[in-house]
Amino acid sequence: MSKKVVQFAPFLGAEEYEALRACFERNWITEGPQSEKFLEQLKTLTGARFAVLAPNGTLALYLGLRALGIGPGDDVLVPDFTFMGSATAVEMTGATPVFCDIDRRTLQAGVAHMEAALTPRTRAVMPVHIYGMTCEIGPLVAWAHARKLLVIEDAAQALGVRFRGRHAGTFGDVGCFSFFADKTVTTGEGGLIVTDNEHCYSALRLLRNQGRMDRGSFIHPAVGYNFRMTDLQAAIGLVQLSKLDGIVARKQALLALYRERLAALPQVRFIAVTPESSYIPFRVAVYAERATELMKFMEARGIQTRTFFYPLHRQPAFAALRDDPGRRGQFADARFPGALYAFEHGVCLPSFPSLPLEDVHYVCDAIRDFYQG
Repeated sequence: MSKKVVQFAPFLGAEEYEALRACFERNWITEGPQSEKFLEQLKTLTGARFAVLAPNGTLALYLGLRALGIGPGDDVLVPDFTFMGSATAVEMTGATPVFCDIDRRTLQAGVAHMEAALTPRTRAVMPVHIYGMTCEIGPLVAWAHARKLLVIEDAAQALGVRFRGRHAGTFGDVGCFSFFADKTVTTGEGGLIVTDNEHCYSALRLLRNQGRMDRGSFIHPAVGYNFRMTDLQAAIGLVQLSKLDGIVARKQALLALYRERLAALPQVRFIAVTPESSYIPFRVAVYAERATELMKFMEARGIQTRTFFYPLHRQPAFAALRDDPGRRGQFADARFPGALYAFEHGVCLPSFPSLPLEDVHYVCDAIRDFYQG
């Protein structure tokens, strides 16, 4: 089969290349003026009072957790359906991730899911805004704060997404974003932490910059690390932000075409959008009958597919937690029907701004052939 449709390709062009060249011409490639400009534009976009950059989304979560004082002896509730980095960021602090189920219609965790996973050591919750929409973050934050729990929003996939008109990541105590290659805005690698808490902001500045507020000083008031970005990355990010409206429009147009072409197939259902959330499809995510067979058929047609996330409670990396006598009950499959259903039936279809419309038609034709052939 000569036809090839990739799952994803970064959306970069001549403008990003020129932005990189300008950094070389200025001879400033470490974190500097472009990073400051990028950060200010991100604060304007999100409406956050304070913000700092990070090397990637996982370290953004780690910094956010550390700035809030999360550490050994603490449990942090994490949806079972999310990327591994959500949980490993908790593990990096010395705290323990405790998994909760999701609503299989929207793939989001809500109050009832978190309530069912509470432990005596729960100190924080990490709602994750999955696949380009928010969870019902307003009610969830109100529930958490009523129980004196901290809230770290994993908004890695939700830049530009809003709940009730307010930007994702700005509801909790901190919010964290990713600029990985497949995100709506990319810098290759990169991350962002936002907060309205001035004390937390000060802690973030120390943690990410070797325990000092500014560079150039060799006196370090606290223990910190090098979790900065570079002007090379920020220069790309600034160009990407200038394209954001066009990127969003293209993603939504691709989704609309998929919906139109697959509407007559009862075997394929699109995930539902959280009520009152906007939607910038991070993936074109569908539930499909005989999902594994369908993906094999599509791969034979030259179409790259991707499953939904593998449930965290089954991850081999957490075998030691599963074997802990005090934790075993937290890992029973019966606790996670939504996450298991999502993994077993979910298919991510190719979707990125430069994907030709003819490729969408090709993908949809292949799906129709599988079910109608």
